[in-house]
Amino acid sequence: MMDARDSTGTAGQLPVAGARSHGRAGASRLGSLLRTAAFLVLTLAVLFAGGFGWFANKVSHLTTPANPAKADAIIVLTGGQSRLDAAMELLASGKGERLLISGVHPSASRRQLQVATGGDKKLFSCCVDIDRAALDTIGNAEESAKWVESHAYGTVILVTNNYHMPRSLLEMGRLLHGAKLEPYPVVNANLENGGWLTKPEALRVLFTEYNKYLLALARGIVPMKPTPDGLALAETAAGG
Repeated sequence: MMDARDSTGTAGQLPVAGARSHGRAGASRLGSLLRTAAFLVLTLAVLFAGGFGWFANKVSHLTTPANPAKADAIIVLTGGQSRLDAAMELLASGKGERLLISGVHPSASRRQLQVATGGDKKLFSCCVDIDRAALDTIGNAEESAKWVESHAYGTVILVTNNYHMPRSLLEMGRLLHGAKLEPYPVVNANLENGGWLTKPEALRVLFTEYNKYLLALARGIVPMKPTPDGLALAETAAGG
């Protein structure tokens, strides 16, 4: 027969054993969650790095067309003298009927632009339109869409730098539903064969643009719009 001491001692040990078992189970679950989180973070990091490699490789292989097909119009996004020069050359060679310079600083006059581009004064006067409302690539797309629609253009040559072209086509393509875009990338530096890896400034520009490109892709899933304080959800059509 078990005496009172044996009974009391066994009963006193049961809660301790149960607590230890519960603690081991909790630690096991925590460890599993941490391993899962670490795996997800590693997977995202690999995807991010792989995506950047794809983006940089794609951009570095973009070349300026030697003789692009004629289009109805030309749009150039401001951001560098080489873009403007290329666009004016296309207009002068008859590759488009009119040219829209999108994103011009409000203080810049037509005369200043004409002198800066070195374009023919008569050609600039008759066939160049200026957009001063756009402040970024999203604005470029919005103002360009209005211009294309107002003139009922069917094909448009888009001029911008090679690193900026993927995001520009993405933003423009969302709004220019009735027009075909023909990219005309301007290349300022040879980045082929991994050249961007040995040029810190090129690497910085590509990495920055890659992140902006990812944000542009995300906007296609969760519509966002820029505000003075950052980004905010864009109003849906149903919401007015």
